[in-house]
Amino acid sequence: MHFDALLLSRLQFAFTIAFHIIFPSFSIGLAGFLTVLEGLWLATRNEAFKVLYLFWIKIFAISFGMGVVTGVVLSYEIGTNWSVFAAAAAPAIGPSMAFEVLAAFFMEASFLGVMLFGWRRVGPGLHFAATALVAIGTLISAFWIIAANSWMQHPTGYVRLANGVLRVTDWGQAIFSPTFPLRLGHMVLAAFLTTALAVGAASAWRLLKDPEESESCLALKMAIGMFAIVAPLQLLVGDMAGKEVLRVQPAKLAAIEAFWDTQRGQAFHIAAWPDRAVAANRWEISIPKLGSLITAGSLDAQIEGLKGFAPQDRPPVAVVFWAFRVMVGLGLAMIGLGAWGALRAWRGDLGHDRLFLRACVAMGPAGFVSVIAGWTVAEVGRQPYVIYGVLRTADAVSPVTRGEVSVSLVAFMSIYALIFGFGALYILRLMAGGPLAGAQDEAPAMLRPPGYALAAAPHEPEEGA
Repeated sequence: MHFDALLLSRLQFAFTIAFHIIFPSFSIGLAGFLTVLEGLWLATRNEAFKVLYLFWIKIFAISFGMGVVTGVVLSYEIGTNWSVFAAAAAPAIGPSMAFEVLAAFFMEASFLGVMLFGWRRVGPGLHFAATALVAIGTLISAFWIIAANSWMQHPTGYVRLANGVLRVTDWGQAIFSPTFPLRLGHMVLAAFLTTALAVGAASAWRLLKDPEESESCLALKMAIGMFAIVAPLQLLVGDMAGKEVLRVQPAKLAAIEAFWDTQRGQAFHIAAWPDRAVAANRWEISIPKLGSLITAGSLDAQIEGLKGFAPQDRPPVAVVFWAFRVMVGLGLAMIGLGAWGALRAWRGDLGHDRLFLRACVAMGPAGFVSVIAGWTVAEVGRQPYVIYGVLRTADAVSPVTRGEVSVSLVAFMSIYALIFGFGALYILRLMAGGPLAGAQDEAPAMLRPPGYALAAAPHEPEEGA
């Protein structure tokens, strides 16, 4: 493997975007969870919902901030490491990125201040509206980012000018490219699953220490309800998205399933060792004809193999093959955990089944791992193109040297490991403390200045104010 500027630039972008994506995928789901919690508290005045809201808003604030910072880095990186891509694609994806900032991020940032600091300074209806608008803002942000990426996966509604610049001729087609609806649904569901698993893990951890902690038991029930419903739905959406990949990106589909030869009745490879050098699997554990059934809906469907594409047009097979199986394997485990949790909740012994609680804790990181694995399938499977069928990755890199990229890569890895590593550890520490730690606070403790005290009830003015 030759570590030239191209490969190092790819590694750097992969590292930074993989680090970044874990925070938006968490904050999208967590914003929705906070909206539900505050809505239920306003409807029922059950103090447990308020305690949970005040607890999880602290974690949301940190996650949101870390997501913003890591996202800004990516914008600069496109200009420094991928200037040819930026020059060619800016007229096409630039507006989507701008709308993501203007329509979504600004809205999130504006109402985030009310959400974090306005608990006693505004009325309950306005505060709930701010929370809901932040949640809507995260979804709008996901909309525009997935729209831009989906266009790169399957560009439509454009023309290529003589200077290589891509100009959009139909914005409806450019925004709503064929893969966009399913990819958006897949990502949003993944975010909800990620949050549900994290909330479930934190709640299970507390119940292992105190089975009678009612707030954690309530949060765990809500988490189970979410992933018990969303995990099977995600499997259905993922299957539909896979069939769309077969239509628009057949090489990626062949890499996902390690199909080398074009044939009818493709076997499904449970596990395999794909080898690009010999254009075959060195070994495999397979179920005959199931591959055609899963990918095309018929046992006898003919699926094109990787040998039908020129060697230079084939994506890295092993990475895509195994990343897909990690994602699907964890998805099946989530379905099983949801069914198990629903049974325990129905029987009424949820907080006392220590084996189930340990399983919830162990599955806590599964959502984040699945999100990274899914994006690995999407992005590595698109290779050797940065814009599928239009611009090759090798032609999109900036005219930078290997030394320059090496320095920035080491710097990014060091800074991310230090700063964001501590941030992640702080989030875990907050989760371990549980919702009753600082439960009397009426605003996130980390956001209050020293000496700030809250004696009055939330959303009510102090006496004499």
